[in-house]
Amino acid sequence: MTRVSLFNSPLLLGFDHFERVLDRISKTSAEGYPPYNIEQMGENGLRITLAVAGFSMDDLQVAVEDNQLIVRGLQRDDDPNRIFLHRGIAARQFQRAFVLAEGIEVRNAILDNGLLHIDLERPMPERRARTIPIEKAEPRHRGTTIDVGAGQ
Repeated sequence: MTRVSLFNSPLLLGFDHFERVLDRISKTSAEGYPPYNIEQMGENGLRITLAVAGFSMDDLQVAVEDNQLIVRGLQRDDDPNRIFLHRGIAARQFQRAFVLAEGIEVRNAILDNGLLHIDLERPMPERRARTIPIEKAEPRHRGTTIDVGAGQ
């Protein structure tokens, strides 16, 4: 099966990394645990909030790896002497990954009442414009010419 590239136009130079990002996104788990929200916080801020009820600070890890924000949760096993008549609260590990655009920075992570808030900031890019000078090409030597008719 042939794969069609979205970025194969000759006018899109240097965008091949977007294709790799899209591949990475498509491979992330479609599982819905833990549920999360993404909020716009001002002009340049974002906040990801994950519902991590039952997880302590020691059970959670937030890391940035290769332009991915990765949140991992691993709850320790309960006391084996506890006997549950019904266990409806999930006690399982998870990993949730978010692909970050170039330049997005993770500011902090706060655990508050079972919600893990991760604040991100997108710095405003500097607007840059410059003129590229055009130089005259050096004359190329097309080979040696021999003058054969003058003087004979």
